[in-house]
Amino acid sequence: MHPTDLWTFALACYARPGVEPLCLELQEQGVDICLLLCGSWLDARTVECTAQRLQQLQRIAGRWQSEVVRPLRTLRQGWRAAAQTDAELGDIREQVKVVELASEKILLGRLDRITHDWPSTGSPTNWLHELTSGVKNGDVARQLLHRIAAQVQLELTEA
Repeated sequence: MHPTDLWTFALACYARPGVEPLCLELQEQGVDICLLLCGSWLDARTVECTAQRLQQLQRIAGRWQSEVVRPLRTLRQGWRAAAQTDAELGDIREQVKVVELASEKILLGRLDRITHDWPSTGSPTNWLHELTSGVKNGDVARQLLHRIAAQVQLELTEA
């Protein structure tokens, strides 16, 4: 697999200190984290953000999130308390978590295939701004993700 595919990039970003709690906070505010990580990847690659491209990605991600990812997440989260006292339910909950992650990987793969050949402009882009405008602590989120995305992209490209 190409070292800068979206899945590899997303895993590397998400593993960085501060990214997971930030993403969970943004997710609570309605931000699609797969789309956010894709936007971070596109920003790091200096791919131009156009309204048409953004809408295309939002359409793909929105449908998959509403039909697949969110129902799995809702089910898993709904079992959180009961699973603490029911080991069998805990096991099933962990299996749902694996399927949820697999569904996010599929979404990232779809986003990758659509965007992978979009050319770099070599100029700063505004994907993160578009995807986080109007959220609490949006400026902090953009700064952190922009910095981490640039570092991860450089590391993966040099690997």
